[in-house]
Amino acid sequence: MTEPLVSVVIPTYNRAYCIERAIDSVLAQSNANVEAVVIDDGSKDQTDALMQRRYGNDPRVRYFYQENTGISGARNAGLQRVRGDYVALLDSDDDWAPWKLELQIACMRAHPELGMTWTDMIALGPSGEKTHDAYLRVMYDAYRWFPKPEGLFQSSQPIDAVAPRAAEIAPGRRFYFGDIGAEMLMGNLVHTSTVVLTRARADMIKSFREDLRHAGEDFEFHLRTCRAGPVGFLDVSAIRYQRGRADQATKPANQIHLAQNFLRVIEPILKAERNSLRLPLRMQNAVLAEAHAWVGQVRLDMGDAAIARRELLQSLACQPLQARTARLLVAACLPPQLRQTVRRLYRRARGRG
Repeated sequence: MTEPLVSVVIPTYNRAYCIERAIDSVLAQSNANVEAVVIDDGSKDQTDALMQRRYGNDPRVRYFYQENTGISGARNAGLQRVRGDYVALLDSDDDWAPWKLELQIACMRAHPELGMTWTDMIALGPSGEKTHDAYLRVMYDAYRWFPKPEGLFQSSQPIDAVAPRAAEIAPGRRFYFGDIGAEMLMGNLVHTSTVVLTRARADMIKSFREDLRHAGEDFEFHLRTCRAGPVGFLDVSAIRYQRGRADQATKPANQIHLAQNFLRVIEPILKAERNSLRLPLRMQNAVLAEAHAWVGQVRLDMGDAAIARRELLQSLACQPLQARTARLLVAACLPPQLRQTVRRLYRRARGRG
């Protein structure tokens, strides 16, 4: 059977120090029919020279340079250039296990109704040391609503039922699939560098939102993908995810953008579809309360007490009995110097607890 072409979109910016590992992991896939579509989003670190030296004669690697537009713009430029039957996404500081695409494509060919699959991941610290063997449920807090995959997906089967080599690669691991469009509103469940989409689903979703420039654009993209039809999850760590570097979108300085964009994405949907969603009202209220409280807390930490009070009041309106949010609201009403003292004492008390 001819292997389908998989187009892998790799956005990059000033990552000449690590991009080779990402690209080499694509070219080393046991599913050998791949192309790497590398979008250089205005790098100033000689990425172009590296790409020419290492991959200039390899037709599987297509390199494009553009002026800086942000990660969404770079991913969109890559999505516009893909030629494959499937589209995968990979950040330039992550890398894949050599069998990743083999297992995902096998599951997707066995279930052609699925528009996307993703996997778990190994986490690496700043120096490359392994910190977690299965990091997805640690990184994405929304999994606390669905502690077992059986509570999230409608169906499952052993991975080796459709990908025989999984018996030696990932013995006993399962593939879960179904419709989770409503459940994704509780928060992100998908890590971008693990994703494979069918070309049809990618063409339907089209692009990442470039107005969510600083953070959260991946959640909005995956939410739309899940709301468009059934998807699947392979319960196996198939990538190595790099944590703790200063140039990552998840750095602390981006917390306000993560918080605001999450609320911006989910609130209109929950308001418009409140009575038709396959999601209990208590969960809808809870996620809205958490989203407003998240924005309120970050705003309070930034010294924006007026905005913090507004968001914290909104949170309590969604879910009144929240002791922590109430404490934050009290702090937001205090004079600045007293507020800092109270919050410092509260953090110290929590640390002792």
